Amino acid sequence: MRNGLRVPFAVAIICLGGASGFFVAHLARVARTQGVVDTAPTPPPAALTEQSQREGSQQSSRARTIPTDVPSVSLADGSGVKHALSEWKGRPLLINFWATWCAPCRREIPLLKALRHERARDGVEIVGIAVDFRDAVQLYAREMGIDYPVLIGEQDGLDAIAAFGMDTVFPFTVFADRQGRIVTLKIGELHADEAHFILDEVKAIDQGRTELGAAKKEIADGVAALAAQRAQQEETQAATRSVLRK
Repeated sequence: MRNGLRVPFAVAIICLGGASGFFVAHLARVARTQGVVDTAPTPPPAALTEQSQREGSQQSSRARTIPTDVPSVSLADGSGVKHALSEWKGRPLLINFWATWCAPCRREIPLLKALRHERARDGVEIVGIAVDFRDAVQLYAREMGIDYPVLIGEQDGLDAIAAFGMDTVFPFTVFADRQGRIVTLKIGELHADEAHFILDEVKAIDQGRTELGAAKKEIADGVAALAAQRAQQEETQAATRSVLRK
């Protein structure tokens, strides 16, 4: 299986940090600009013609759908023991899809380790799903001191991605509440401010202080604002560096 998967891995898996212009354009059609997927179904506008509705229906039938709940997925850990994601139902869950060769994925690992400890009082669990070769993942996990559960899969890893209704793009992170409902899905590198903002909303859902629909809107708006702030800071820093070089 290992050798047979090398070609599919090369052509099917895209790391968001090095995506081509074509892929970025494709991604914009399936995700919000700030990287949070809108999982709510959108009915076609009444103004659409019969032909355009028919074409849209055909496209939708081919497109994957983000499930409302964490799907029934089972993968092996580093020791070869199978684990189902349902084992963590009853806890707020952050599921991170990654690979050892993906630079943004590697940058996220210290944050994920920190989040697990900082949010332990809320019962949050981090689960990594590495779509990669087992030996490479085991070695990298030891080097990085990853202390949260890591499940590993080659073809079954690709199947897990499909079960979440996603294209094969790394990294992406799924946030679920205690009931196992998917609250949001973040495409691209997860930043600390985003993670804490989303986990606060998940906590509010679990405590009954907000409804799922309202939380999804708050997350979409909040993550968009954080992304804008980050872009402004990067622009300011770039301008400062440019002035200093003169």
